[in-house]
Amino acid sequence: MLFSSPPWDSVTYWALDLETGGLDAGKDPIIAVGMVPIRGGRIRLGESFRTLVRPGRARIDPASVPAHQLVQGELRDAPTIEEVLPIVERRLRTDVLLVHHRAIDVAFLRQACRRTGVRWPAPKVVDTVDLLFRVARRARFTTPLEVRDRPVLNLSAAREAHGLPPYQAHDALTDAVATAELFLVLRHELGARTLRDLR
Repeated sequence: MLFSSPPWDSVTYWALDLETGGLDAGKDPIIAVGMVPIRGGRIRLGESFRTLVRPGRARIDPASVPAHQLVQGELRDAPTIEEVLPIVERRLRTDVLLVHHRAIDVAFLRQACRRTGVRWPAPKVVDTVDLLFRVARRARFTTPLEVRDRPVLNLSAAREAHGLPPYQAHDALTDAVATAELFLVLRHELGARTLRDLR
């Protein structure tokens, strides 16, 4: 028996991006969080959330600094991950998490919850990387004679390939908004009508 799925625009999605002090979720800190909701199919900038995060004793990998341009001293007065995670968890408790590349963001969030004792809300996740692959597969069937490479997965390049304007990368809130916009374009291209169509 198939279970019904709600219309895609009847649920709230929280587009989320993290800036991290490296790429190892087991040891590198989250140093910035940006979130913006999509309600009723519209991005709600007025409800966005952004914060820097003090890394505590965790070290920021110097190789990550050229990307996010955040150094330890700038984060000295920021809230700790213990203060930030409950805010994130409240938003994800009943809503859908929207990310660009779940393997990174979800791994860091889960690890941070594990370390701090915050309950992981286990939200439904929609990943724009997955949607990019689905759009590419669909295009191979609808226009099989056109030669296509693998889809471009970099967020900025994917946005450009789908006609969206460039934004400065590696700011958590800007990247969350960029992900939300890309999601809306991909949802339209796929003709997704329900949440199940997007997962």
